[in-house]
This record gives sequence, C-alpha cells and structure tokens, in this order.
Amino acid sequence: QVRLAESGGGSAQAGGSLRLSCAGFGLTLTRTAYSMAWFRQPPGEGREPVAGIRADGTTDYVDSVKGRFTISKDNAKNTLYLQMNSLKPEDTAMYYCAAREGQLGRLLRLANYDTWGRGTQVTVSS
Repeated sequence: QVRLAESGGGSAQAGGSLRLSCAGFGLTLTRTAYSMAWFRQPPGEGREPVAGIRADGTTDYVDSVKGRFTISKDNAKNTLYLQMNSLKPEDTAMYYCAAREGQLGRLLRLANYDTWGRGTQVTVSS
C-alpha cells in the first residue's frame, strides 16, 4: 500500500523560503512511473493545485507560484520536493502531496490523484 508523508512545513516571513518534502512508502519511483503533485488548502477554503511533476520530469505550475516555487523529485529516495521562495502571506495553507501511478496529462487536476499525504502547515507572516 502506497503512503505519503509530508515534512518541512513551518513559519516564515514574507520574502523567505521553505522546502517541503514528501516521502513515498510502498512505491519505487525508479521502477514505476508516477505522477506527483503538491496541492494546498488555505484556511477556510478548498484544496487547490500548486505544482505537479510527471515521471519523465515535465512539470506544471499554477500561475500564482510560477517563478517562486520549484517542484522536483529524487527517484532514488522516493521523495518529492517543493522549494518555495519569495513567500507571500497568501501562500499560508496546509500543503499536501499527491501521487498517481502513470503519466498524467493534467497534472494539476485534483481528481486525478488517488493517494494523498496528511499535509504539512505553512504559515507566512507579513
């Protein structure tokens, strides 16, 4: 059974940086193609996409984080990352990683993912 565990969340000031990690258990990225993504849920709002990455390394980002966030993965470590720079108060949210076996066409579609982590909180103060 595949399980995802996020870490790296915390508090930062506007303009600062944080790096999130998502460790995958029960999956082997070096042998099986997975699409993976980061989503976030601001306080009182619904879950929204942030960035996604396919098995072949191609990526997609929502416009609000382009140029500030970078998604990457280390197949050997079965770990997904999200480097967040130039943080803004509106980036405050619970951040979740998600995975789906295969090469997804629409990386940022929430319904495409069948495995989710429990989330890690990111709080950005002005």
